[in-house]
Amino acid sequence: MIHTANRLHTVEEYYFSKKLREVRGLMAEGRPIINMGIGSPDLAPSKEIIESIQNAVLEGGAHQYQSYQGLPELREAIANFYNTKFEVIADPATEILPLMGSKEGIMHISLAFLNEGDAVLIPNPGYPTYTSVAKLVGAEVKYYNLTAEGGWFPDLEALSERDLSNVKIMWVSYPHMPTGATATTAQFEELVAFAKEKDILLVNDNPYSFVLNDSPGSILSVAGAKDVALELNSLSKTFNMAGWRVGMVLGSEDHINAVLKVKSNMDSGMFYGIQKGAITALKSDQSWFDSLKEVYSSRRNLVFELADKLNCSYESQAVGMFVWAKLPAGSKSAEEFIDEVLYDKNIFITPGTIFGSNGEGYIRFSLCVTEDKIREAISRFN
Repeated sequence: MIHTANRLHTVEEYYFSKKLREVRGLMAEGRPIINMGIGSPDLAPSKEIIESIQNAVLEGGAHQYQSYQGLPELREAIANFYNTKFEVIADPATEILPLMGSKEGIMHISLAFLNEGDAVLIPNPGYPTYTSVAKLVGAEVKYYNLTAEGGWFPDLEALSERDLSNVKIMWVSYPHMPTGATATTAQFEELVAFAKEKDILLVNDNPYSFVLNDSPGSILSVAGAKDVALELNSLSKTFNMAGWRVGMVLGSEDHINAVLKVKSNMDSGMFYGIQKGAITALKSDQSWFDSLKEVYSSRRNLVFELADKLNCSYESQAVGMFVWAKLPAGSKSAEEFIDEVLYDKNIFITPGTIFGSNGEGYIRFSLCVTEDKIREAISRFN
């Protein structure tokens, strides 16, 4: 019998992989399930983006291996985008690395900077992949608490009192997933100062900046941030390109080179046509962002109505493509609550507990659902 690697014993199958199997089974039985759990954009990229990839596949060399660092024009487009949207200056030749989605960047960064036994600071609640990747590379997971009372921002003073001697990386994500909380420039400055004091690599995972957010920010806008910080970003949510798998990481030349050493041994470059589409996306004018805001604003208002039907409370000013809602006092556990809604009303909502223990008492609605479907969900509680 061939045994699996010990590292597989440290992780479980991704929650959505298991739960969606259950949901698909219910749908196969004929149940009219409305899936409000997954943040996979249902909208299409712009006509110009689609035309770019269509035209690109006919160009000479389009189907050959591409550079591990991506097309120079793509890196230039990322640099211009960051300069225009975040007022961040990044050298496209040395400080930007395109990725096949930002999720792979979590693994690449971890492999580049973590030795077995090093520790990683991970937000609770936070994106589950931070934990699973840390375990897969043999790192020690150290959670730090985020709470509504603290504005879903870490208590850096309390964190400083803990033993952080073996901490190598700290994951943050602002706008925060799953709560939609944002960080101010002053808070980014606090994080950078903390990372410098503790000699920790700070990584901000930043894919939600342009969804229902009038003040997008980057941790790299803080003076001296590149000394200790990397930032991941993605075209998935901003340009409805989740299935295209286009992301990026920005930081100092030394840090980017370390990530490139890993990446260049794990893939053979991004498809040329996808890169050309990404370049067009990054050049989108303000009308694209305005149209995105209009769609998600209308959907969010309807989800607020649905949350009201469930007697949940929520922060109306949170950003991103989710609504993070607090269950009413005396409710069942988050997982029991969503299962009851799933089986009684045929609506799938994400329990907050998949993001950590501090997600207990919360549920998360996705805005990647048409207005008609959200209205139908509301009607099931009338």
